Amino acid sequence: MPNRLANETSPYLRQHADNPVDWYPWCPEAFERAKQEDKPILLSIGYAACHWCHVMERESFEDEETARLMNEHFINIKVDREERPDIDQVYMTAVQAMTGHGGWPLTVFLTPDGVPFYGGTYFPKERRHGMPAFTDVLLAVAEAWRNRRQDILNGTAQIREFLDRQARAVAPRDRLDADTLRQAARLLLQNYDPVSGGFGQAPKFPQPLNLEFLLRAYHRYKMPEALIAVEHTLKAMARGGIYDQVGGGFHRYSTDDRWLVPHFEKMLYDQALLVRVYLAAYQIIGEPLFRRVVSETLDFTFRELYDPAGAFYSSLDADSEGEEGRYYLWTAAEIDGLLPPDEAEAVKSYYGLAYGPNFEGKNILFVRTTLEKLAGPLGRTPAELQVLIDRAKARLLAARRDRVPPARDDKVLTSWNGLMLRALAEAGAALAEPAYIQAAERLAGFIEAHLTRPDGSLWHSFKDGVARVEGLLEDYAFYADGLLSLYEVTGDVRWFHRTADLARRIIDLFWDPGVPGFFDATASPDNLPVRPRSFIDNAVPSGSSVATELLLRLGALSGDPVFREVAETNLKALADFMVKAPSAAGRLLTALDFYVGPVKEIALVGPANDPTWTQMYREIFGRYLPNKVVALRPDGQAEVPLLVGRDPVAGRPTAFVCENFVCLMPARAVEELRAQLEGG
Repeated sequence: MPNRLANETSPYLRQHADNPVDWYPWCPEAFERAKQEDKPILLSIGYAACHWCHVMERESFEDEETARLMNEHFINIKVDREERPDIDQVYMTAVQAMTGHGGWPLTVFLTPDGVPFYGGTYFPKERRHGMPAFTDVLLAVAEAWRNRRQDILNGTAQIREFLDRQARAVAPRDRLDADTLRQAARLLLQNYDPVSGGFGQAPKFPQPLNLEFLLRAYHRYKMPEALIAVEHTLKAMARGGIYDQVGGGFHRYSTDDRWLVPHFEKMLYDQALLVRVYLAAYQIIGEPLFRRVVSETLDFTFRELYDPAGAFYSSLDADSEGEEGRYYLWTAAEIDGLLPPDEAEAVKSYYGLAYGPNFEGKNILFVRTTLEKLAGPLGRTPAELQVLIDRAKARLLAARRDRVPPARDDKVLTSWNGLMLRALAEAGAALAEPAYIQAAERLAGFIEAHLTRPDGSLWHSFKDGVARVEGLLEDYAFYADGLLSLYEVTGDVRWFHRTADLARRIIDLFWDPGVPGFFDATASPDNLPVRPRSFIDNAVPSGSSVATELLLRLGALSGDPVFREVAETNLKALADFMVKAPSAAGRLLTALDFYVGPVKEIALVGPANDPTWTQMYREIFGRYLPNKVVALRPDGQAEVPLLVGRDPVAGRPTAFVCENFVCLMPARAVEELRAQLEGG
């Protein structure tokens, strides 16, 4: 008989609905029962695409004897970390403090009032590799709760104090030092791997936020080492197994240091953030590979993560048919059976199959050589070989779609869709691809229709026609950030007004002037021991960092000093953090870069059907100009402050560029505009 999770909308929670464990979702009833029965709570946090979450489910949560122990001694709560990142953040912080490491599945034991006292990550069914058996952990915790309760409660007081202290761990400065940007870039580059690209040792994560910041450091300081590191890393990832060579898009991370063997899940946020950094690198370098990666990654996202109503789903699982990566692996025999001999030979040589299996008897495709090196021996030009490879990839993709695909987590998250909204808007404008901008408009329409309350506040998650979980800081910040970019590339003033509305809500709902800083959730405690608060940029940027950059951008467009003042206060509060831990502050450093400026304020007015308008538009959005705000006025309206008083000269398209409170002469020709933007 299904447990309570059968009534949830989260695909991850539903995966556990048939477990013999008496699961609760996160709800007041679970805590009330824990108090009534004087039992500790076992909190298990994971997500649908998590491989080791599936392993622990198969080994323990589906096991009758393990479930019996869990039900006898604990009140069991299962949480989808993507649906409730606020809960995950609090308890991940606690487990990392208790054990020195974290990850998913996250297993935490709580008092009935929600304070953690013991935890870990994956616990195996049987004792191995120095890890205790999960059943041994259950029995030991249950025994401690019965016989050593006071010791536990003494410890929880310290943990609660630690969590509260962590939430307020800021050291405000009186001023911001622009040299922080140079120092941060140099510290990041100390960890750069000059052999394989990326940062640190295995496992390697893409780190798009830090790569984006390094591009800004190159732009600001002309640091060649920053551009070298980014270009090398992006090429290495694009040629490695972390990139899906057949279908496009990026897997979560690489388990080795060469980007060859990925952890095979695919997350929406990775696609959105990596599209933006590859796009920026393409604008700087002009490398065709980077544009191809942008296009292929968005193609994948539309093909496999797109809701026809206009939004994007959350992820694809790492496993299919019970095996990690099975969907993405190939054998040389399969290639020979699918392709003509000349194509098969080229594909096997280009993607490394000619050198034997590289993963559990099969092959992860990766770019083993260059087209230039391969073309000669195959009697073709590089251009001809590229056409052949592209044709073969299309055939492999079609054949792969006949396989059993990985499970898809088809919930729609406002925050992650906000990241994709900005990526689509920027890619559409930079690459002159109107279909991307149209998709961004449909996405914004979806969020307004399905994830917005009548009063304008946001929901966090949407699934099967049901919106749920009160909007978090990341929802407001990521969505507003994407909307502002959508306004900039379309000139549709409704998106500007909605962005300003969301920004004011961010300040009203989440800003704490006392500490100062942003909370991650509204004031409702929801059984959490502390109100969650985080400013660390990880795989996904923090809501705090994105809100800071958003307020700076909006302040420049609107002229409202409150937006800039709040952002400046947050930057000052986190200045020491940026200096000491730049690898955890990539997006925050981006905000600081914008704050330091200079920021180019660009207004483009006049008839949009004039060819000069199109040329000026491409000049503005096609170049790498990270610190800019743009207001378009193709229809004669001037509702945005930056447009007030800016009229077309002689009825023709005209661009107005201002910087550091100084405005240049109106540009009526593309060459004039280009000269004003050069070096910015």
